[in-house]
Amino acid sequence: MKKFVFFGMVAAFVMTMGSCGGGNQQPQQAVEEEPDSVENYMPFDQTLYGLCGNGTAMNTLQLLTDNGDTLNLNLTNAQENGQVFGGLQVGDRMAVLPNKDKTEALIVINQNTLLGDWVMPNPIDGSSEVGIRIKEGGVAESIDQSSIIYKTWKIFNGKLEILSQREGGGDMEEVNLYEILLLGADSLVYKTSGVEKQDEETFEYSRWKEKPAMDLHGLQLEDGSDEFRIDH
Repeated sequence: MKKFVFFGMVAAFVMTMGSCGGGNQQPQQAVEEEPDSVENYMPFDQTLYGLCGNGTAMNTLQLLTDNGDTLNLNLTNAQENGQVFGGLQVGDRMAVLPNKDKTEALIVINQNTLLGDWVMPNPIDGSSEVGIRIKEGGVAESIDQSSIIYKTWKIFNGKLEILSQREGGGDMEEVNLYEILLLGADSLVYKTSGVEKQDEETFEYSRWKEKPAMDLHGLQLEDGSDEFRIDH
């Protein structure tokens, strides 16, 4: 009976020491997992931005990056795949999607060529032109259309990202990615990216140009005059 009491006292003592954190044993703490957030799922923009350098040649783009680096990127694959948009002009601002080692350009977009007013026939009746104005600093504006308000643009991993707001949509904004198919001095074509084939939409724009002045009979006025001249 005495032995039972003794062993019971020893067990109680050991339990008491354990609960007080005795010895060098540290209390075990529960590891909290980092909660899921939107940032954990956001893709990283790998686009390089900079100027087209003097070392640019037929198959090489010299990119003077915004970080102060000078990169000589091979253009062979990009050219063969039709992924060089807007031409290569020394001093122009470029957006480039490189390979992992930053030795090769996969997609090249001349941002200077991209800037400007782009219009197409109104898809409703074709009686007028509507479009988008792409400005420096990432600003975008709508041209002669009230149903959609363009706000900002940027290049994201070789695609054109446009933020807009639709009429009657309240404060809700849309972010759409477009794959550029053609970019030249007078042409811009892109299609929706990341959607099913049957839901793809292609936009074909031309550079906005001031229309010549016309008289009441649809005849072009000379030298932009507001009067129709008749030579006797």
